[in-house]
Amino acid sequence: MRVTPDTNFFISATQWNSSVSHRLLIKLIKENVEIFTTQIIIAEFSEVLIRDFKRDKLYIESLLSNLINFITIVEPKRIINIVKDDPDDNRIVECAVESSSDYILTYDNHLLKIKEFEGIKILKPEDFIKLL
Repeated sequence: MRVTPDTNFFISATQWNSSVSHRLLIKLIKENVEIFTTQIIIAEFSEVLIRDFKRDKLYIESLLSNLINFITIVEPKRIINIVKDDPDDNRIVECAVESSSDYILTYDNHLLKIKEFEGIKILKPEDFIKLL
């Protein structure tokens, strides 16, 4: 199984140990589910940690060095423009397509209302965890 989590999944999974996303990330790692991201998603994740959580660069570097052990970084070759209301969300879809992911994990309503793109199901972590 292959998944592409979006930035808000990574934020929830790493900033709140009691979150569904945190429990799900641990489960994905333990079950050797392939997890994909891109440099753009990592950059956005880092930016949010600095801006909204006041995390310093040392904290972020440490967190990313741990995450990178379990995540594969891909470089999307295809430009996708399916999310009209928030074009930045297209980067998540591009990652999922490039990695042939089965699922996108997100809390983002712009992505969730699409539900599925080219066979890739878009689910909240709470709904995805029920599938495992």
